[in-house]
Amino acid sequence: MGQPGAALAITFLDLLSESDRLEFERRAGPRRFKRGSTLVNEGGPGSEVMLLTEGRVKVSITTAAGRDIVLGFMGPGELLGELAVIGDQPRSGTTEALEPVQALAISAADFRALLERPSFADAMLRSLVNRFGDADRRRIEFASLQALGRVATALAELAEQHGEPDGDAIAITLPLSQEELAAWTGSSREAVAKALASLRGLGAIRTERRRIVVLDLEALKRQIA
Repeated sequence: MGQPGAALAITFLDLLSESDRLEFERRAGPRRFKRGSTLVNEGGPGSEVMLLTEGRVKVSITTAAGRDIVLGFMGPGELLGELAVIGDQPRSGTTEALEPVQALAISAADFRALLERPSFADAMLRSLVNRFGDADRRRIEFASLQALGRVATALAELAEQHGEPDGDAIAITLPLSQEELAAWTGSSREAVAKALASLRGLGAIRTERRRIVVLDLEALKRQIA
């Protein structure tokens, strides 16, 4: 795993042609959300699709037992709510702003009209393949790891996708709590706390309030086994 930004995920916006992007923007309207606000509610109607332009969000679901499970995080260039519109189904998860967010919102009808353009539909398909492929890979990795390995895997991914240089270290800029890290890795909060303590003891990370700094990425990766 390289330096931050070396292997950023390809977003939906990256896959769009210039003409498709301009047509999307022509049909869409701007939206702004404060940190902590909800962009989409689980079970709500699929009435629109949003393209994130600034800020990052958390996507989660609530199990029948009332437990929150974090499915992942999304940022600029990524689509939100397209599956509910394509499948004409209720929203499958809740999306919350982790920081101030700006987006372009397009109605379900206009989004379906854009899907009639072959180049737009191709970009949509490729985006979904990438997203579900990443999700499958993460599930397989997490299934074979204990809590320490899961947390180390998550932090290594966050350092790559949401990291900024901090001297010789990498500061993870995504503001996550231990509860959110636990919900993402399928671990208990206590197990996450112990894993973070172990990684601190190894000199791999430094923790601050809602902020983690990776001091030694190689030491972190050695725990993924």
